[in-house]
Amino acid sequence: MQRVVTAELDLDLEGELDLILSVAVAAGTPLAHERLRILRNGEDLPAVTVTDAVGTRLHRLRVGAGPVQVRYDARVDGPLAVAPASDLDTAVYLRPSRYAPSDSVFAQARRQFGGLRGTDLLAAVESFVAETVTYSPGLSLGTDSAVTTLATGQGVCRDYAHLVIALLRAMDVPARYVACYAPGLVPMDFHAVAEAWIDGRWLVVDATRLSNRRGLVRIATGRDAADCAFLSYYGANLALRRLVVDACVDADDAVAAAASDPQQDDRAALVSIG
Repeated sequence: MQRVVTAELDLDLEGELDLILSVAVAAGTPLAHERLRILRNGEDLPAVTVTDAVGTRLHRLRVGAGPVQVRYDARVDGPLAVAPASDLDTAVYLRPSRYAPSDSVFAQARRQFGGLRGTDLLAAVESFVAETVTYSPGLSLGTDSAVTTLATGQGVCRDYAHLVIALLRAMDVPARYVACYAPGLVPMDFHAVAEAWIDGRWLVVDATRLSNRRGLVRIATGRDAADCAFLSYYGANLALRRLVVDACVDADDAVAAAASDPQQDDRAALVSIG
C-alpha cells in the first residue's frame, strides 16, 4: 500500500532565527520518493538533518529575516518496522509530562478504569475520551493539557491524544504521542494520535475517530506535543502565512482504498502504525 504525503508552509521571519522543522516521515520509513526543499526567492537553503533515538527527523537551519517556503513530498512504499519498547521507553512513557500530567488525573483514572487491564483497558479509555470530548477546532489553546481537556470536554487531535496518554499512564501503561500524516482526515492537517505499549507491541489509539489507523504515516514520536511540534523557532518571531497538508492512499485494490476511509476503520481491531 503506497501513501502520498505533502506539506507546504509559507513563513515570514521577522529577524534572524534558528528554524526547526518536523515534517519529514520518520527515519526507516520505506520510501519510493522523498523531497524536502526550504526556499527563499527560489533558492534552496541548506539544513542540517538530526534524527533522534525513536526516529524523528528534524531539519534545522539558521536563517535571516524574510520569507521562507517549505515544500515536502514523499511516496511511502510500505509499512515502517517499529522498534519494540526498551526498558528506558517503558520508564519514560510512564512518567507525567507537560501536556499529559498523569499524576493529575490519577484518581479519576483509577475510579473510571479500576480493574481493567490490557486491551480491555485500551478500549475503555478510547471509548471514554471519544464520548466525553467534542472535536472543537479553534477552542483549545496550545498550552492546554489533558487536565484542561478533561475539564472542558473539548479539543482537537492533540488534546484527545494527551488525554488518552495521561489516563493510560495513570493506569501504569506506557503511552506516547505520535504526530502523523492521516489519509482521509477531514479537515486535512497534521494529525496526532496516542500509542500504548500492551502485550509486547505499540498499539495506536485515535479517540477522535477521524482517521483510518491503517493508513497513518509516522512523522514524530515523543512524550507529548512538546516533543513533536512541526515547527519550532528561536531568536526572533515569525508568522505562518500558509499551511497546506495532504495525505492519500494510492490504492491498487479495495483493501488499500479502505485505508483512507475513517468509516472503514474497525475500532475493535488492534492496529500498529506502519
